[in-house]
Amino acid sequence: MAPPAGKRVKGVQIYRPFIYGTTARPFNDTDNPRPAGVPADHTHSWQVFVKGVDDTDIFYWLRRVQFKLHESIPNHLRTIDAETIIKENEGKPPSQRQKGFVVNETGWGEFEITIRLYYDSRSSEKPQTLYHHLRLHPYGRTEAEKEAMRNGGEVVAWVYEEQLFNEPFEDFYKILTTGARDKNTSTGGKGKGKGKTAQQASGDSGSEVKERSAMIPLTNRPGQPFSRETEQLEIKRLKEAEEKVNQMVLEMTKSVKAKEAELAALKKASAAAAASNA
Repeated sequence: MAPPAGKRVKGVQIYRPFIYGTTARPFNDTDNPRPAGVPADHTHSWQVFVKGVDDTDIFYWLRRVQFKLHESIPNHLRTIDAETIIKENEGKPPSQRQKGFVVNETGWGEFEITIRLYYDSRSSEKPQTLYHHLRLHPYGRTEAEKEAMRNGGEVVAWVYEEQLFNEPFEDFYKILTTGARDKNTSTGGKGKGKGKTAQQASGDSGSEVKERSAMIPLTNRPGQPFSRETEQLEIKRLKEAEEKVNQMVLEMTKSVKAKEAELAALKKASAAAAASNA
């Protein structure tokens, strides 16, 4: 890899949110029949993916993804290039464009998938590796969560992640911080958005998620479980858990002190009894 041109932008960190994970559906005779040619022992169709939050574009900073599947699967090492996807998307309406790096498969067993991320060469970032467990069967912290997933017809195992670019090189910094725009709109030619700061390009205001920004939706909706609303709910759960732990610590401390006082009284009584018998 050739060294990037320019200098690093000191003191700057830029992040881009994305999602990776798997979605699995059991075969049935109504809305997900087993395709012709699929082995009879395969019980599910599933896909593994890396994509932008709210299906925003990530191809400008993530250029290639390699998925390492179970070795029993034919062609178990799948490499997908952003350039190929971009060319295939040409001329298609937004609703029919591929929004991320996706592999579709069928099978019967769960296993760990290795996901290798390759960045734009101008970033000079080394490839990073993620690991994700393919889930085919409903799971959750409670039986209610498992039942809800079972009734939904899909086993969703998605992870929200943020890619941090620390002190990016100047050329890559420009790529990251120029061109923020509404979804499903063209760039409008070279230079659109030129001169915007990183904060402006991050799109912190407004309710619509913009392309080439760090925005995430304000609220949840079907098919989009990651949002500011999710963030606030998670913060609330963490605070409630912290309060519960603090209360448990107080009760435990009180119990320990009571036991210590009881032990001291027993020792005193024992010493008094021993003195009286001497």
